Amino acid sequence: MTPAPPPTPPPYVPGHSLLAGRTAVITAAAGAGIGGATARRFLEEGARVVIGDAHERRLGESAAALAEEFGADNVAALPCDVTDQQQVDALFALAAERHGGLDVVVNNAGLGGTADLVDMSDDQWAKVLDVTLNGTFRCTRAALRRFREQDGGGVVVNNASVIGWRAQRGQAHYAAAKAGVMALTRCAALEAADFGVRVNAVAPSLAMHPHLVKVTTPELLATLTAREAFGRYAEPWEIANVIVFLASGYASYMTGETVSVSSQRA
Repeated sequence: MTPAPPPTPPPYVPGHSLLAGRTAVITAAAGAGIGGATARRFLEEGARVVIGDAHERRLGESAAALAEEFGADNVAALPCDVTDQQQVDALFALAAERHGGLDVVVNNAGLGGTADLVDMSDDQWAKVLDVTLNGTFRCTRAALRRFREQDGGGVVVNNASVIGWRAQRGQAHYAAAKAGVMALTRCAALEAADFGVRVNAVAPSLAMHPHLVKVTTPELLATLTAREAFGRYAEPWEIANVIVFLASGYASYMTGETVSVSSQRA
């Protein structure tokens, strides 16, 4: 019997000006992953973006490509390591300098790794927590301070993961960090509501891009996709679509929520 072809993703969804005129800061936005897809989707929806990433070369290449396609006035970039508060503050200052304010912040920066807890070093644990959870804290704090000063509302969207709800071997540090992002989202939302700001999160399961597929063994990819109801991994832009929704006026009454962007069956 001839094996069935692998499932294909749906057609790419065109923009509908859902974020027209808004300015967004997006972290870890260089390259082909969720951050890069989010930057592109925001631009397609009419936003201006300020993108940061710890990888300076890839950030420069991504910013140049986006600026050529969407206009240099709509794209700004600054290297940003979210473990460094000064770099975080500089990224937010650039948004104010270039566009006079801020409307949306997408905290996408995160770091993974695989190690059983019994063999995990303090450094492995601390590094994942510092980027994934503490970095989200630093950026959320910077965002809320800006929004409070502006006195005009705003939106924060954090990138969590279904692993924050579920268990997986070798992922104790990453799961703890993502569960922390979910809890941070809920608490920040209660406080930010005082000045009209919404804070939500997305929780993807399996999102892949070509570069990531190349460094993933076929056996592991087959195991991971078998858990997904659609029999395939999500395209990064499919996660970005939900981030756009949460950033838009269509989600005006949602705050403190973590939206699962997943087809996992278990």
